[in-house]
Amino acid sequence: MEAERKVGVAVDFSACSKKALQWAVDNVARKGDHLVLVNVQPEGYYESGEMQLWETTGSPLIPLVEFSDPHVMKKYGVHPDAETLEIVTCAAREKEIVVLLKIYWGDAREKLCESIDKIPLDCIVIGNRGLGKLKRAIMGSVSNYVVNNASCPVTVVKNVEHD
Repeated sequence: MEAERKVGVAVDFSACSKKALQWAVDNVARKGDHLVLVNVQPEGYYESGEMQLWETTGSPLIPLVEFSDPHVMKKYGVHPDAETLEIVTCAAREKEIVVLLKIYWGDAREKLCESIDKIPLDCIVIGNRGLGKLKRAIMGSVSNYVVNNASCPVTVVKNVEHD
């Protein structure tokens, strides 16, 4: 019997992160795996809630039943959309995997790489917004940074729109 794997997926609930999540469910996740959704929120001043408590280490691993609850997620300042919840709920049931959410606060590039070592993840799947060369040069690419700095295999799922 193979050991359980921890497969990470960077999620910000955008179209490209949902595409990466679906790709990970279809192509990487298998029975017995832990699918860990890694969400990074921008830094800010948080007066109350779980954000202040977990700001430096990230949230504990939040099970699917809890991150499906809007009242629990409000404490973290995160609002998973219905499509993301449907993808992971179906995956948990059909593929017999454990789905968890880990929330960090700060720079997405650094926190995604940190999550790989802290959780630890066996691999990570990340979406790509498809920025042009100029925007990518000015803003920097999260996926490019993770590919070049991660300590595990990284899969970048391109968000290609056909007109």
